[in-house]
Amino acid sequence: MSHHFDSPLARQDPRLDISDVYVFRGATGTVFVMNVNPLSGENGFHPDGLYEFKVDTDGDAVEDTTFRVTFGERDAVGGQTLVLRKLDGAAARDRDDEGSVLAEGATEQIIEAHQGVRLWAGAAADPFYVNGAVVGAVKQAVATGAPVELPDQPAANLFAGTNVCAIVLEVPDEVLAVADIAFWGVTALPTDAGGWQQINRCAQPLINTIFNPDDEDRSSDYNRVQPSQDREVHGPLVCELVSRAVAASGAAEDPQWYAEQVRDTIFPDVLRYRVGTPATYGFAARNGRGLTECAPEVMFAIVLNRAVPLGLAASAATGALRPDFPYLSLPL
Repeated sequence: MSHHFDSPLARQDPRLDISDVYVFRGATGTVFVMNVNPLSGENGFHPDGLYEFKVDTDGDAVEDTTFRVTFGERDAVGGQTLVLRKLDGAAARDRDDEGSVLAEGATEQIIEAHQGVRLWAGAAADPFYVNGAVVGAVKQAVATGAPVELPDQPAANLFAGTNVCAIVLEVPDEVLAVADIAFWGVTALPTDAGGWQQINRCAQPLINTIFNPDDEDRSSDYNRVQPSQDREVHGPLVCELVSRAVAASGAAEDPQWYAEQVRDTIFPDVLRYRVGTPATYGFAARNGRGLTECAPEVMFAIVLNRAVPLGLAASAATGALRPDFPYLSLPL
């Protein structure tokens, strides 16, 4: 899976578990999507949580703008109020800063915010599709330093027929005001001692899943680190695991050199996007991430230097995408 239940910390409350994020060109600007609460889409959003869209505008993997969404308690029919705030500069990195309010509204409503920003939050069909048996084979190969042994069984989408809770934000180009951005999503909760605990973060698909067992503290630790720290903190482990795996399969003449290229490709863990252009998450180039791309195959190829087919096409995804905002498929 991508980031579905990727760590003990994320599993404590699925409402704060980010399954995937996306960034692509929409009808009126750049679209940012954060999906949480995987497998069911039930129980809405955490009323004490922060749902943050982090945007780096100068290439240092540190956020320069944060779009923050917070929610009220669920009402009798499951609806929630919400507030969208924008924070810039140092405030973007301060969870106690209130920022400026762009919009207020409720879930399941299209909200027209200040500066031409649009916002929607609610239940949707999960657009992510993956063959769970193939993911398991890749994880096993990376963990043990062995060649991938692909399963001999019919391919099926592990997340077929499941919903998520989604937040969709569309931002006009003039609000972003730069040509190139990097994006990642974050959830956080207040702690009993004061301050905030980062629960989950997500950008590129499957990195935590591939390299860190989802039942160990290592996967929770990954979610607490900031992208600017990735190369230093997580780089050595990635190099070790990748070099062993590609050496075992003979996929690289110089396994250590190749592992270092992988480290530098995936870290910092952000989605880079050229504003105003079509998104693509492919083998040759990656620019944002669209809703229907076969991102797992791309990530497997990067890590293992060989094709690892899922046996699935975009038609395996649940639902039918809407042609306009909020773009995601209706929930089942």
